[in-house]
Amino acid sequence: MSAIVAIVGRPNVGKSTFFNRLIQRREAIVDAVSGVTRDRHYGKSDWNGKEFSVIDTGGYVVGSNDVFEKEIDKQVELAIEEADAIIFMVDVETGVTGMDEDVAKLLRRVKKPVFLAINKVDNAKRAEDAVEFYSLGLGEYYTLSSINGSGTGELLDALVLELPEATEEKTDLPRFAVVGRPNAGKSSFINALIGEERYIVTDIAGTTRDSIDTKYNRYGFEFNLVDTAGIRRKSKVKEDLEFYSVMRSVRAIEHCDVCILLLDATRGFDGQVENIFWLAQRNHKGIVILVNKWDLVEDKETNTIKHYTDKIKKAIEPFTDVPILFVSVLTKQRIFKAIETAVEVFNNRNKKIITRKFNETMLPIIDHYPPPAYKGKFVKIKFCTQLPTPYPQFAFFCNLPQYVRDPYKRYLENKIREKYDFTGVPITIFMRKK
Repeated sequence: MSAIVAIVGRPNVGKSTFFNRLIQRREAIVDAVSGVTRDRHYGKSDWNGKEFSVIDTGGYVVGSNDVFEKEIDKQVELAIEEADAIIFMVDVETGVTGMDEDVAKLLRRVKKPVFLAINKVDNAKRAEDAVEFYSLGLGEYYTLSSINGSGTGELLDALVLELPEATEEKTDLPRFAVVGRPNAGKSSFINALIGEERYIVTDIAGTTRDSIDTKYNRYGFEFNLVDTAGIRRKSKVKEDLEFYSVMRSVRAIEHCDVCILLLDATRGFDGQVENIFWLAQRNHKGIVILVNKWDLVEDKETNTIKHYTDKIKKAIEPFTDVPILFVSVLTKQRIFKAIETAVEVFNNRNKKIITRKFNETMLPIIDHYPPPAYKGKFVKIKFCTQLPTPYPQFAFFCNLPQYVRDPYKRYLENKIREKYDFTGVPITIFMRKK
């Protein structure tokens, strides 16, 4: 599980530009996830061989200066609570502002590494001007330019030295994380499972300070439940804050095998829920979608479930091979079916297909419908195999891998899903040179 780095600071200091530079500069990076705002705010980066998650706190704030200050305070407090290290970005052009001083005041109390990054320093005069930021009381600073990248190397060199090593607690038990937007019923779902009877063998502290793994053993199921629903909730944090859900979800998702994504049937599969879904998909986690509070949906007809399911599947295209269950945590309707499904998804994620059998299945399908010719050149796929990774990834070896486009990769994925049960699990396909 990788460390989390949060980039904080007032609006328009260049946080998003710096964030984009971080997540695009390394081959090991996965895509950033689009949020409910236009701005991308979660991605992965690595530097000197150390991978970490990056959270951009920019892009959430709209309105007057008063609103700015309130929202930034909330975001900085959340970043302080959740992140392993914080990059505090300021702007040399405008110098020290009152808002910078407010953020610095919060950060001076922090017992985590804080890196003061002075942006837009692209000449010697501006490097001299940067000295005034000593007044923020955060010690040494790093000068850089988000736009052209100068100075970012020095900052990242120092940053990765302070990050905790990625940890992976070895366990044979599946890890299920209950995720979703606030007030969807996550706590109630967990309570419905472990309930008054408290069928808990032990409480195990997770590999991070944020997650508590509850070992669950009932009805023939045994797994660790990653409970982030009620951990260290602060009264100042508004439940509807987008940033809150993203930060919590990153921790929970990176720490699990299967995400149980809970949504409120009366609110629907909205942008924030979709954002969490793609967060899980990009991290190659198994996914089960639970539509909670189904008992509160009025005017249900014969086709209501089908219409609701179709709407969700439209939103998650092209990854639609995901179980969707309609539950009521209040009445415990289909709660244990949800766990049964999560166990099946966990098993699907760990499925290994023997190479010989995989070739016997897939090569005739490819021969029947080969990749389309590209500029008169024909692609010939001769061999395929499942890669030895913790989640399903497949390599297809051919003469011209660069000419195989995404639609054909999706065709191969669909055929794999037809022949083998990978329901609830993202599949990655690579074309390799033979």
